Amino acid sequence: MEQAVVALEDGAIFEGTSFGAPVTRSGEVVFNTAITGYQEIFTDPSYCGQIVVLTNPQIGNYGANQSDCESQAPYIEGLVVREISPVVSNWRAEDRAEHFLAQHNIPVIADIDTRKLVRHLRDRGAMRGIIAVGDYDPNELVNAARSFPTMTGRNLVSLVSTANAYAWTHGIDPVSASDKQSEAPAPRHHVVAYDFGIKRNILRHLVQIGSQVTVVRSDATAEDVLALKPDGVFLSNGPGDPEPLEHQATQVRKMIGRAPIFGICLGHQILGLALGGKTYKLKFGHHGANHPVLNRKTGNVEITSQNHGFCVDPSSLKDSEVEVTHLNLNDDTVEGLRHRSEPVFCVQYHPEAAPGPHDSHYLFREFASIMEDAKR
Repeated sequence: MEQAVVALEDGAIFEGTSFGAPVTRSGEVVFNTAITGYQEIFTDPSYCGQIVVLTNPQIGNYGANQSDCESQAPYIEGLVVREISPVVSNWRAEDRAEHFLAQHNIPVIADIDTRKLVRHLRDRGAMRGIIAVGDYDPNELVNAARSFPTMTGRNLVSLVSTANAYAWTHGIDPVSASDKQSEAPAPRHHVVAYDFGIKRNILRHLVQIGSQVTVVRSDATAEDVLALKPDGVFLSNGPGDPEPLEHQATQVRKMIGRAPIFGICLGHQILGLALGGKTYKLKFGHHGANHPVLNRKTGNVEITSQNHGFCVDPSSLKDSEVEVTHLNLNDDTVEGLRHRSEPVFCVQYHPEAAPGPHDSHYLFREFASIMEDAKR
């Protein structure tokens, strides 16, 4: 095992051991508090441009497999953990987690005091950092981290979006004999899904509510989408700052009132921009699987999975046109929006989370219901 280091732009240095690819990678350093789901984190395109610190002290105990990938490959820039499990024990495992990342040229650093690192990020905010393996000069690494672009202003969607439109037909598979997941119904409506970095489990849920799904490029025009005669339009999750996505917001604005629209995460932020709002960057973002969100309509509290570093500013929206439907109970940030007169809604969190809480699965059924109503 080689020595490795995480260097932050503020000069902080954390030394550990390399378990992944022996390469140097830079990115915004963020932390995720989920106990399970590390492979979904690795392969979520929303993490493009970011080095992820996992707070669960041991990672890799259940290995990795292709079925749990949220995309075709990992998108994280690097992984920082306290300990890599020496044992893999799961009947679905096909590989070790650190080997899975190494095969995709991604560095993994373990033996880090992740509690100290996370407290540092909580106090000072997410910041640029670099992982290096082998011989290194700390001062050079800190300067290299400072030269890396900040997340604010970065348009990363073009790096993760599909190059060509395609159909998705796969629903949710049971993962064990005790999982009583029903088969997806025959398609009743056509959903056109924008790929800003879409997760596969979102697509599975869209199929599971009875949708024929067509996935389109992130730069598809409103005219291109409407020509496909959708019963509904879906706006996906994705990485980076939403503010530079003026083209996408403009296309979504053109479709309001012409088709039901449902957005998740970056799709929520783009819809907020399309509705005339603004977004801002959070200090260290929301990344985890147990964030409490208040549904203002029902009064219920949903435990949610989240992964975002930007939020919609509610003061920038016209209250006469847009209703805030969900609030984060940790910091009162906006977690959901709905147009008051059009079939348009979105949430900042991830109702498709797998693994993760299932409290918000109803949102997909609500989308199906809205599409059915629009046909009448």
